[in-house]
Amino acid sequence: MGICDNRVVIITGAGRGLGRAHALAFAAEGASVVVNDIGAELDGSGGSLSPAQEVAEEIRAAGGDAIVNGDDISDWDQAGHLVQHAIEAYGRLDTLVCNAGIVRDRMIVNMSVDEWDAVMKVHMRGMFCPVRHAIDYWRAQAKAGSPVDARIVTTSSGAGLFGSVSQANYSAAKAGIAGFTMVAAQELGRYGILVNGIAPSARSRMTEEAFADMMRKPDEGFDAMDPANVSPVVVWLGSGQCNVSGRMFEIAGGQLSVADGWHHGEVFDKGARFDPDEVGALVADLLVNAPPPTPVYGA
Repeated sequence: MGICDNRVVIITGAGRGLGRAHALAFAAEGASVVVNDIGAELDGSGGSLSPAQEVAEEIRAAGGDAIVNGDDISDWDQAGHLVQHAIEAYGRLDTLVCNAGIVRDRMIVNMSVDEWDAVMKVHMRGMFCPVRHAIDYWRAQAKAGSPVDARIVTTSSGAGLFGSVSQANYSAAKAGIAGFTMVAAQELGRYGILVNGIAPSARSRMTEEAFADMMRKPDEGFDAMDPANVSPVVVWLGSGQCNVSGRMFEIAGGQLSVADGWHHGEVFDKGARFDPDEVGALVADLLVNAPPPTPVYGA
């Protein structure tokens, strides 16, 4: 018996890295898994179903249940087909894990608009489209009087929470995902849909070059950056046992924490409009008691 017995789970970008680890972990806990991946290269180019097929075959070889889906999640119609594929294959959908992503790392002064748009398309649009279609399915169920116990897990990043030098596009996209997650949790709870996000630190194609020293596999002992370390938390968030919503979890190795996010700071109320030449002194006073921001990665 597993904590996801009889649940149907879609995982985007499940052919490699974190997505592959999530797929294997969900299957090990009894879920039927839709392995979505277009098999693109790290920069989003190309495409092959081979990685997704290999994951599905590995799941089935271990006695689990999985199907392959090659829809482009950033395309509205194809994202709808992905959700319908799960429902037609298994008769239901319970959990959506939005994991797919690419990078186009550049310093801002060298970044092209195409590199900006490509990252936004996969991360932001590629999250919104399948989420929106899944919501339509669950909302219709709720309105028909059927019980809904659905889960959405989004994937942000430390780059999205704190920023990362040479990753302005990626950081902005991941910050957008974090904001979307908080709003979705508030809007969707009435339908029986819980929404949470993760900000993982693990070895993947997106991190093993940018953070080579941190991500290097140790010669012995606990491999803290193994992507499989993140998956147990994701499985719980996608299970019926999960009873929280609107939270962002940072996961690295054996460490788990809840990210606090922005907070309202100390307020000075003049009770009237400020003069431009008095703002500097007021800001200086406010900063005395303000906690310092978490440093930007790579700063």
